[in-house]
Amino acid sequence: MIPQYTAAALVSQNKQLSTPASVDSIESSNGQEDHVSMGANAALKLYRVITNLYSILGIELMNAAQAITFRRPLKSSPQIEKLLAEYRTVVPFIEHDEYLHPHLIRSADFLKQHDPKPE
Repeated sequence: MIPQYTAAALVSQNKQLSTPASVDSIESSNGQEDHVSMGANAALKLYRVITNLYSILGIELMNAAQAITFRRPLKSSPQIEKLLAEYRTVVPFIEHDEYLHPHLIRSADFLKQHDPKPE
């Protein structure tokens, strides 16, 4: 359940980061400037949201891959089986309790590098 707790915490953080940056704009120059650009802050928040999203989806992929493997010898669609085979070259099936952080990092990296275009 630890990966699911991690994903839930990241989703919650993404909700917090999705508050518009403009709500934190303050006046400057002794009230002469009523607009302060929050574009850079918004971009940094978006970067964190996207980074979190890769982590969340990586956790979901790792859980789904585990579940599919537990259901063997049943098979999924050819596309899913191909994806799973590629994924297993990066993240192994977890047979025993172990430290999952390296697997979660590799899972997120797999998604960043994977080409989702259908053949």
